[in-house]
Parts: sequence; structure tokens; C-alpha cells
Amino acid sequence: MCKFLGMSFLIFNLHFSFLIPHFSFNKNMITQDQLKDVLDRTDALYRYLKIDEKKMQYEEEELRTQAPDFWKDQKRAEEQMKKVKGIKRWIDDYQEVRTAADELQLAFDFYKEEMVTEQEVEEDYRHSIEKIEALELKNMLRQEEDPMDCVLKINSGAGGTEAQDWAQMLMRMYQRWAEAHNYKVSIANLQDGDEAGIKTVTMQIEGGEYAYGYLKSENGVHRLVRVSPYNAQGKRMTSFASVFVTPLVDDTIEVYVDPAKLSWDTFRSSGAGGQNVNKVESGVRLRYWYTDPDTGEEEEILIENTETRDQPKNKERAMALLRSQLYDRAMQKRLEAQAKIEAGKKKIEWGSQIRSYVFDDRRVKDHRTNYQTSDVDGVMDGKIDDFIKAYLMEFASAEANSK
Repeated sequence: MCKFLGMSFLIFNLHFSFLIPHFSFNKNMITQDQLKDVLDRTDALYRYLKIDEKKMQYEEEELRTQAPDFWKDQKRAEEQMKKVKGIKRWIDDYQEVRTAADELQLAFDFYKEEMVTEQEVEEDYRHSIEKIEALELKNMLRQEEDPMDCVLKINSGAGGTEAQDWAQMLMRMYQRWAEAHNYKVSIANLQDGDEAGIKTVTMQIEGGEYAYGYLKSENGVHRLVRVSPYNAQGKRMTSFASVFVTPLVDDTIEVYVDPAKLSWDTFRSSGAGGQNVNKVESGVRLRYWYTDPDTGEEEEILIENTETRDQPKNKERAMALLRSQLYDRAMQKRLEAQAKIEAGKKKIEWGSQIRSYVFDDRRVKDHRTNYQTSDVDGVMDGKIDDFIKAYLMEFASAEANSK
């Protein structure tokens, strides 16, 4: 079991505890050492999260919301409310861990008096471990951009209908993951495939905390191996799809957009939606010439948005997507500098094949962490949390040291 020995950054001495069973149900009662581990980790969270300081900070920030003219500046008021809720969420999350640990302690003591069953103690142990690991994982997300909402874009690779079907399967996977974690998903742009599936989709995942922090692990190329239903000979085929994840910046993040490098086109949106479709030019196409600050090379950023029939709203969303991309590029510069320092680490960069989904062998494997599972159906249904955990365990330390 893990021990907290003067860690400056929580969880990296956990020895990948989420990948290893902590106990065997219906075999052995949890030990005194396992109970002590839960209590030690709970106490460590209290220290590393600075719960006492957060409680005082919460009281101070919440007091500001009670000023008579608080809502006079709506934008500032909303930012303050978001800040207050964020602090309170840390306190509440810790309190859930503390309660679970205390209940486990009681159950352990009551078991000696034959007041509860072994199964009840084991269930309390599992519950406390889940709560602890969730908060330890959240505490690893310390980058400025980690708490932000995100933009997730999927592009089908070469391979026609099979690749386009794979892109749609990935879209559904991320939608299901977002739903399970109470995020809101909106489609900013979607291009259907020629026969089935999709060519590309841009999704905005919002309404919760740390959407980007968790989903940044999905950046890269995803590889599918299966017997294709679109192949008449029933051959095993390999398809690829690219996933880009960028933080969705809001007005509190300063990102410079040079108006001289910006231009707009409008077009008629297509698809179902009533008599206005193909008659009103509500779709917008933003073009922006980006200059790399290091090399001086220029590149066109192209963003399309057909989210609503309101052209001004589509322009506003397109600008938000542009600002997110520009912010992400600046962030990637920081990661590139970090990668040179962390020479012993595997590189995390766009273009690398990060994960393989082999349907016939019932295997999904992440090539960066070597974490794999045989629950293919579960993964495709959005159960990707263990992949996210494995990625953060291996790479979050390097990110934290990059600043």
C-alpha cells in the first residue's frame, strides 16, 4: 500500500493503486494496515489541499457576494460566483472523503463487536477508496487550463466509409463519457460521411469542472482493428481517426487576436431543420493567419460553425474556438520546452498513435502508458476513466514541473 512520505505533489507515490485490486471480496477481511492507509491518505489530503485555508478563503469570497451592488457588474459577479463555487466544491469533496473514512473506521470497530458484517465493511472500504482516488486524481490537475471546458474535434483518417464510421463511434464514446460525468455536449460543426459515419465533428464539452484536464489525455491518433461490416470479403481492416482536444477559453483569459489577419465567409447551413435551411446564410467560416512566434512560418486556421441559425451567435462561437486554438498553441509551446527537459519521458504530441482498439481480440491498449482492458464494449460506451487515470499518473508530474 502507498505511504505518504513528505510528498510535495500528491499521489505520485500511489504505485498505480487504481490499477491493482486493494482487497479480495468474500475472501479476507480488510486488515488494520488497509484501514490505516485510508486514514493516512485522508489526513494527507487535508494537508495538501489546505482545507483550513480554503474554508477561510471561501468565507471571504462568499462575503463579497453579499455586497449591495454585487450584481451591478453582471460579468464580474458571475466570475466571483464561479470562484466561490469552485472553492466550496474542493471543501465538499474533501468532506465526502472524510465522512467515508470515518464510516469505515466505525464499521471496522463494529465488526469486532459483531454489529456489522464483513461484506458491509468491505463495501465501506471500496467506497472510501473510490472517494480518495477521485480527489487525489483531481488534485493532480494543477495546470491553469485544466479546470476549463474543452473543445474536442474528431477527424476521420484515410479509409473511406470504414474510417468515417470509426470517427462516429469515437464521437459517441466521448458523448457517453460526458453524459456520465454530467457535462453538456454541443455540436459546433458536423460533416456527415459519404455513406455512413462522419468526416469531422467539433464538440464543445462544458458545464462541469476539469473537462479539459481529463480529456487532454485523448489527444492523438486512435486506431481501430476489426472485421469491417463495409467489406464484402469480411476482411480485417485497420482504420484511424484523429482527436484534438483544446481548452475552451472564456473572457477571463487574455488571448490576442490580430484583426488584420482575420476574415469571414458565410454560407447556407445544410441538414434537417425546417424551411430556413439552405435559404439563410447562417453558417460562418472564419479564416485566421497564424504566425509561429519561433519560426515565423504562417499557417491558416480555418473554423466553421453551424451550431445555430443565428449568424451573430455562430460568429461569436467561432471566435471562441479561435481563441481556444491560439491559447492551445501557446500552451503546446510550453509542453515542447518541457519535453526537451524530460528527455526520458515518452513524448506527448499530436501525430502519435496513442491507442489501439482491437475488437476481435477484445483488447483496448494505450501505447503511452501500456494500460489495457478487455472491456471493449464498456470503453466504446464511454468508460475511459482508467485510461485517463493511467495517463495522468504517468505524465501529470512532468506537466506540473513545466512552469
